[in-house]
Amino acid sequence: MTDLTKLEAELTARVGAAADLAALEAIRVEALGKTGSVSELLKTLGRLTPDERREQGPKINGLRDAVASAIAAKKAALETAELEAKLAAERVDLSLPPPPERKGRVHPTMQVLDEMIAVFADMGFSLAEGPDIEDDFHNFTALNFPPKHPAREMHDTFWLPEDEHGERKVLRTHTSPVQVRVMQRLNEKLPSWIANGQEPPIRVIVPGRTYRSDSDATHTPMFHQMEGLVIDRNIHMGHLKWTLDTFISRYFETPVVETRFRPHHFPFTEPSAEMDVKCDRSGRDVKIGQGTDWMEIVGCGMVHPNILRTCGLDPDEWQGFAFGFGIDRLGTLKYGMPDLRDMFASDVRWLEHYGFSAFQAPNTATGLS
Repeated sequence: MTDLTKLEAELTARVGAAADLAALEAIRVEALGKTGSVSELLKTLGRLTPDERREQGPKINGLRDAVASAIAAKKAALETAELEAKLAAERVDLSLPPPPERKGRVHPTMQVLDEMIAVFADMGFSLAEGPDIEDDFHNFTALNFPPKHPAREMHDTFWLPEDEHGERKVLRTHTSPVQVRVMQRLNEKLPSWIANGQEPPIRVIVPGRTYRSDSDATHTPMFHQMEGLVIDRNIHMGHLKWTLDTFISRYFETPVVETRFRPHHFPFTEPSAEMDVKCDRSGRDVKIGQGTDWMEIVGCGMVHPNILRTCGLDPDEWQGFAFGFGIDRLGTLKYGMPDLRDMFASDVRWLEHYGFSAFQAPNTATGLS
């Protein structure tokens, strides 16, 4: 029979003398591995008589536990020594600057939105908002769209499933539904205003997200639009043209702006027009206020009498004009971004290039703070 005391002393001595983790692992395999010396002793227990097993079992198991405990303690000591040696050999140079922190940037759409709001606010416009999910009445019917108009079709418009009342809501295709809501509120408050000698005109801008089934270099399924609406007495196209000329001059930071109206058709305005601005397309970027080319920049017109009636206003007494800008498109024109789709691609590199500082003024050229 193997002298267990002698074997334990020999193995623990070798464990204590192990110079590194590799040497310690070799001893562990030699003693406790599948064919190790201690493992072989454990296999002999099955061949012993019950009396011999009762005598030798605790001794062999005690040997195994003692060797395993010695190996674990030595391993911990070697790992600690290795870590201390590594820490002693390595140094952190505290004189080096830390890596730069990534700073957030203002998205160009938000920058352009702030600039547009600043310009229109200086002209006396207030801000109005409405829901992204609209009903058919506000998005189409109240805006003079006939029942079979192409804009109501699935290839142009995102319709939602029918609700419990059989009505299908729609992701608004423009911000014009807010105009209807604003005029309806005017009609509700008009009697009390008149009674108090107050008849303030409507002069609002309506920024927000809009949705259409369209995608190419200059169109995206979701985009941002800013609608403008003025309702007052004796309003005409001259007021509309001055408003748009003033905005374009201030937004594009150029004192010289030449524009023209072209006849167009929108269901909600009559007469309707598209405004072109003179520009230079000879280089990589479009330059507003110079050159001999023309570019369409905004749709506009006088509010259709049918819409005024629908909102409870007498078109013989009240008139107004409306216009609509693509906020994202104005950003691409002013800041030289070639593809509208990049604005929604969530590319951090693009945002770092085209983004704005959070502390930048909305538009220094307007003279606004």
